[in-house]
Amino acid sequence: MSEGSNSRKKRVGPAKLDQDKLLDYAVKTLGVRAYSAGEMRTRLRRRAESSASVDQVMAKLREYGYLNDEKFAEGFASSRADGHGLGKQRVMRDLRARQVSQQVAEKAIEGAFAGKDEGEMVEAFLQRKFRGKALPEWLKEPKNLAAAFRRLRYAGFSSGVSIKVLKRYSEMAAELEEA
Repeated sequence: MSEGSNSRKKRVGPAKLDQDKLLDYAVKTLGVRAYSAGEMRTRLRRRAESSASVDQVMAKLREYGYLNDEKFAEGFASSRADGHGLGKQRVMRDLRARQVSQQVAEKAIEGAFAGKDEGEMVEAFLQRKFRGKALPEWLKEPKNLAAAFRRLRYAGFSSGVSIKVLKRYSEMAAELEEA
């Protein structure tokens, strides 16, 4: 190369796909993991030659039963509640981030958390996240108590139930209500 030439190459994005290839791409993508309709639409828009082909592919995916936000939200909420032990607020936040509508997300969360006691879930979360620590001793330290409370709130548990459970381990948990 000569000294005056630009040695940097232009970055070229993924090739734009016609409708048939876009459908193939969507099916392969859904084979890797489940997507909400909003997430899939966003992915397809990045790769499509035309927006009309995105609408047609989305319609075909729904027709074939590959896209169903209700089923997606139910499975996602159950997984996050049972498998990850997270609270309602966190699951709602995650579903909304995945572009699931508010009504569909609320219905899925209602089903996933039916019959579950939030206090027991908080207790299980604390035992799992702080295993190996003697919680009554460890939570006597104000900074550890505050860290545990923050972690519970981030995990989607209500502050009232979180404080109630933390009071079992530390009398200082009552001070969290005032903060």
